[in-house]
Amino acid sequence: MTIRIPRPQRLPKGLFWRLLRYVRPYRSLFIQGLLLTLSLSVLNPLRPWIVQYTLDHAVAEGNARLLQLLSLTLLGLMLLQVGVQYLQLWTTSRVGQCVMHDMRQHLFQHLISLRLQYFDRHPIGALQTRAISDIQTLSSLFSEGLVTILGELLQLVTILGLMFWTDWRLTLVVLTVLPLLVLATWIFKRSVTEAFQRVRRYVSELNAFIQEHITGLFVVQLYNQQEREARKFDELNRRHLEAHLDTVRYYSIFFPVVEVITAIALALLVWYGTGQVVAERMTFGTLVAFLLYIQMFFRPIRQMADQFNSLQLAIVSGERIFKVLDTQEHIPDPPQGLTAIPRLESGIEIEFEEVEFGYLPDEPVLRGISFRVPPCTTTAIVGATGSGKSSILNVLNRFYEHQAGRILLNGEAIETYRLATLREHIGLVQQDVVLFSGTIHDNITLGDESISRAAVEEAARRIGVDAFVQRLPGGYDYSVGERGATLSTGQRQLLAFVRVMVRNPPLLLLDEATANVDSESEALIQQAIQAVLGQRTALIIAHRLSTIQKADQILVMHRGQIVERGTHQSLLKAEGYYKRLYLLQQGRVQA
Repeated sequence: MTIRIPRPQRLPKGLFWRLLRYVRPYRSLFIQGLLLTLSLSVLNPLRPWIVQYTLDHAVAEGNARLLQLLSLTLLGLMLLQVGVQYLQLWTTSRVGQCVMHDMRQHLFQHLISLRLQYFDRHPIGALQTRAISDIQTLSSLFSEGLVTILGELLQLVTILGLMFWTDWRLTLVVLTVLPLLVLATWIFKRSVTEAFQRVRRYVSELNAFIQEHITGLFVVQLYNQQEREARKFDELNRRHLEAHLDTVRYYSIFFPVVEVITAIALALLVWYGTGQVVAERMTFGTLVAFLLYIQMFFRPIRQMADQFNSLQLAIVSGERIFKVLDTQEHIPDPPQGLTAIPRLESGIEIEFEEVEFGYLPDEPVLRGISFRVPPCTTTAIVGATGSGKSSILNVLNRFYEHQAGRILLNGEAIETYRLATLREHIGLVQQDVVLFSGTIHDNITLGDESISRAAVEEAARRIGVDAFVQRLPGGYDYSVGERGATLSTGQRQLLAFVRVMVRNPPLLLLDEATANVDSESEALIQQAIQAVLGQRTALIIAHRLSTIQKADQILVMHRGQIVERGTHQSLLKAEGYYKRLYLLQQGRVQA
């Protein structure tokens, strides 16, 4: 199947100026690289002229001293070219790498500021491609692309000028093959650009596929889907291979065609030039110089054909990168945002007023939710899967923005607080715990140097996990591996509690935090929670109803609405939805 992808024909002006902003800190280095490239473009064509002068004067006149002087001059010129080329490659490569570093840093900082809803719609593997592969491609625009093309163009102009100055008739003979070269380059450019863009597209899809399947590998193995997923990957991989082979095929055709055209030009040159030499209307040195000029003339054209395609790939990568950077799906801080939550003497109060929310516009998850959590009390939320429990915590943390209604903390809408201020006051423990590669201490403090080792150990003792940590090799310096792979699910859950408790937030949110722990770990967590709940407001989403019987109030949700509310005992007496859930868990009724 042929995939048609639009081809940008030139570097868009807006994109060009945006890219130059990243070059600005290194403009002196960039100018140095440009000047060195232009110097090479002028130095290279001087060699044929020196050879011509040597043959026509030193050799023809038998002037040994002049021959020696010109030979040394040619050697010195070549050594100078080597030195300039070294400096040029080092300078332009340094600019490209520095630009790539800054752009990748900017992109990463932008990505981690986006709201979670953005990542619901964009595969993580595709974003990884933007941050790594696309930026790598774009860096070549500065280290090889624009500078090299400018240098090659100047070299072509210099060579043509020297050729016309040396012998304009012979130059016109050589240029008769130029239309063939232009046609071949245009066809090649058109074909290979599309193939390269398909390669970039399939690289992005491969990265997304690999990232998704490694993350969910246990599901693939559990359901014995290895062969099926391998076939799907093979299909993607085959498309990438075919697109890449297309580029190889175009190059394998183009360069031999250029060699044939070059050979034709050489044949015309030898045919016409030797006749002129025999007729003594041209010197032998001029003929030799033109043979060298032709080699130099066609080499930049071949390189520019390659660089123009690299340039267009860089344009595609740049447009992809800036499309992500232009995404405004982040939660902006209000211009005069509050930097502190007004503290009531009794703590923090939560209030939801007719809150409406949906992950998709036409699919509401929360429907007119209203409730109040008094300061330093515990409110539990229960209900079937998909009833909207976790969505309440998502909008309270502003991971997602609610579409209607108001959410208040101590009488102020959460949108009036600076985001950092809001989250500094909230401690969240989720069912799926995220740990990073590093030590236990690093995962608890998350790099916050203001949290001492003593504070970490004290919080661990309060939760009841200090004993198991001390049994690990290295204790708090034990490396947990990627995503905490070396720890059990229950241990990861307990560490998440320590991560929250060490910061002592006034508002505690638990999202089925005991769902994945065993009975012994659950007992430890319940003991720790009860010890601190009297000092803070808590909102708990619970699957096990036995864990929230002491809550000050329980909200029962069904299909995005609160259908019941009260204490454990009052809800049992109500003979409603909550009692049915409770009896189901007790095994006293059937679903």
